[in-house]
Amino acid sequence: MSTRDALALARSLDLDLVEIAPTAQPPVCRIMDYGKFKFDEAQKAKESRRKTLNVGVKEMKYRPKIGPGDFDTKTRLVEKFLNEGHKVKITIMFRGRESAHPELGKRILDRIIEKLAEVAKVESAAKLDGRNMIMVLGPEKKAKPKVVESLKVEELQEVAPSVSAEVNVEEG
Repeated sequence: MSTRDALALARSLDLDLVEIAPTAQPPVCRIMDYGKFKFDEAQKAKESRRKTLNVGVKEMKYRPKIGPGDFDTKTRLVEKFLNEGHKVKITIMFRGRESAHPELGKRILDRIIEKLAEVAKVESAAKLDGRNMIMVLGPEKKAKPKVVESLKVEELQEVAPSVSAEVNVEEG
């Protein structure tokens, strides 16, 4: 089809003639509503940005002399963060003479790992950093992170089918 015929056909349909593959022989063009196409592309990009999961690093601080109730509460919160898909940095804070006994901190970290074995994996092993012992846990691949459910906009919107035709344009 010649360029003039393609342009005339596009104008008669009140649409645009858009060049798809200019390097092809002959060049490939498509008859479409270009404004609607650009709008739909922007909406798709916006929707994909909205659906991305923000993985942050949460931190939970423990002490070597933590009681069983506080330990359970903090560990439950760590489990909640992991189920949401976040990484969790666990810090054991030592004070005074407690820093002479890092095995107490290691024991607490081992209890945390044991309790969260099914939902967490150790990303960074326990290491002593000054007065703190730090370990990073990440969500287990099997545990599905909670993604915020969108309001199924796609089902609510009925999109009218757009007129689209591909045309090979001959120079002339």
